Amino acid sequence: MPLAMSPDPHQTEKQPLRGRTVVITRALSQSSEFAAELERYGARVVACPTIEIVEPESFAPLDEAIEHLYGYDWLVFNSTNSVDFFMRRMEAGGHDASELDDIHVCAIGPATADRLRDARVHVDVVPGEFKAESVFDALANYLGGREQLERLNFLIPRAAVARDHLPRALEEAGARADTVAAYRTVAPQTTDRARIEALLVGGAVDCITFTSSSTVKNFAQLFDTRDLCELLKDIRVACIGDITARTAADYNLSTDIQPAEFTTPALARAIADYFAR
Repeated sequence: MPLAMSPDPHQTEKQPLRGRTVVITRALSQSSEFAAELERYGARVVACPTIEIVEPESFAPLDEAIEHLYGYDWLVFNSTNSVDFFMRRMEAGGHDASELDDIHVCAIGPATADRLRDARVHVDVVPGEFKAESVFDALANYLGGREQLERLNFLIPRAAVARDHLPRALEEAGARADTVAAYRTVAPQTTDRARIEALLVGGAVDCITFTSSSTVKNFAQLFDTRDLCELLKDIRVACIGDITARTAADYNLSTDIQPAEFTTPALARAIADYFAR
């Protein structure tokens, strides 16, 4: 009878998630890079998309804003989605990326900045933290002080439902901030609830990830509950940032894993580090 082989310690060190199952609740169209990062650490990844990125109910407000870009001093993009939909509507309206050359551009997060550069759009400001409070501070610092925001005009293409902290803060500083819906996040129709529930209840899942407040809310809605504590008992909860973690707390969840940087590669690394310990 052959002897059982002991795990290779070097392999375990390189793949700390080997033998672990991680659930991703991100939109299916955006989960491939995150899944690949987790798999690189050895994880088995299970997709449970709780949001889907779709067109807004009407493109009219966004199209009108694009037609009047000359009236804006700044464009603020808060995600790769906002870049993708905005640039698509520019192209649909016969506009070219060069029309943004005279407008200052703020990109929230390195992935958003990279997507803009790929579209041949310059980026002036990338805040160190990817939340509205830090964006306002980064803009004020770039301009030389909060008072320099007065009378500037900002266009913020974003999700149809989003936090209003940045527009409010800009307006309180004397700026004008126009928010237009570039896309919507909706609950998908294809999530296999029965399969996911069987994995969760059966103890087959080690960690579940939430990459936005919407993923938390829609996951709870999928299971028709305001209290996720019992369903996710003994499962580690990983949230991409403090806003998502606060939403998780609203559903009676404690966040076990949260990276310092609000990106999916950083979240994957934080999960790997947690289980390596």
